[in-house]
Amino acid sequence: MLALAASAPRLLTRSALALTPGKDETILVVLQLSGGNDGLNTVIPFADDLYHQSRPTLRQVAAQAQRINDQLAFHPRMEGFARLHAEGQLAIVQGVGHAKSDRNHPGALHMWHTAEPQPPGPPTGWLGRAADQLWNPDSANLPAAFIGAIPQPFASNAERVIVPSLRTSRDLVCPPEEPLAAGPGAALLDHARQATAAAQATSRRIEAVRRAGAGDYPQYRLADELRTIAQLIRADAGIRIYFTELGGGGIGGFDNHAGQLGNHCSLLEQLSASIAAFARDLQRDQLFDRVALLTFSEFGRTLHENGRRGTGHGSAQPVFVAGGRVQGGLVGVHPSLADLDQDAQKVHTDFRRVYATLLDRWLGLDSRVVLGAPYAPVAFLRA
Repeated sequence: MLALAASAPRLLTRSALALTPGKDETILVVLQLSGGNDGLNTVIPFADDLYHQSRPTLRQVAAQAQRINDQLAFHPRMEGFARLHAEGQLAIVQGVGHAKSDRNHPGALHMWHTAEPQPPGPPTGWLGRAADQLWNPDSANLPAAFIGAIPQPFASNAERVIVPSLRTSRDLVCPPEEPLAAGPGAALLDHARQATAAAQATSRRIEAVRRAGAGDYPQYRLADELRTIAQLIRADAGIRIYFTELGGGGIGGFDNHAGQLGNHCSLLEQLSASIAAFARDLQRDQLFDRVALLTFSEFGRTLHENGRRGTGHGSAQPVFVAGGRVQGGLVGVHPSLADLDQDAQKVHTDFRRVYATLLDRWLGLDSRVVLGAPYAPVAFLRA
């Protein structure tokens, strides 16, 4: 950790940071579940006989699951999601995707990253284009950042701004420097002086947050990355869009063609416990109201398990939106198990409608500029 100069202003306490003026901008956190998450064992249709008949070894029974209603339940290891749902801070948007999505990993991920179902798609990602809209050339703040250990996914590719990859909040801490002297007519020098001063002020706030300590997080990599995001939010780093990942990138850990049961259970526990800890951490300073966290995966899985006790690449999936101003509960109907497309549930909600809702109604951007067309909103945010 880089030390601060002795002459630096007094470090703010956590409560003082929470009351810093200007901390009212909304923040979007996007979490990729790499590999194709099995939505049927995430939001379980436990009352449907077809589910049990199709998954003799993978099925989860009602007695073990975390009930949502008399038809659906969360996976037994998703206690954290069950609590957020009970508190009205988790929306479950069902049947999301695109009817013409590629069922191969690279093509499906590229669709979600670019917001374009038909290849080759644009040369930038949807979050990168949103960052371009948020960019203010007169500000030293970063509009977006990727938090994680894998190569930065294409979704963050931008045209006008640099979206950095960070491992910890310390990556934005810079050493204290003597202020640059400004001279008459030296516009470039003035800009450099202002940017340096802003970076040092952000560094001091980040150091303050780190010294104040973080909430109680489980010992998972995803939890560490969400802790970093919480620290940067609390430090008012100016970042409006965060992107992170669970599963390892590439053909990720959610791609369970064999021996799915144990691996998927572990990943869902990491997902649920990490997001619940992130929510608790931000709730202490009333910061969760500023955050909307979206999860997505490249596709769902097939209904029937295969001979290796795994599942194949599917289509429709549930996506989750968590936040203090989220309208919690189920959104849309659970896709039928009796009307399938190549053994996979059919999509009924275009994923770009979810994106458009977050762009227009959460970040305050024009989704038509980012997505290239208007899309009807989905009702998962409070008025």
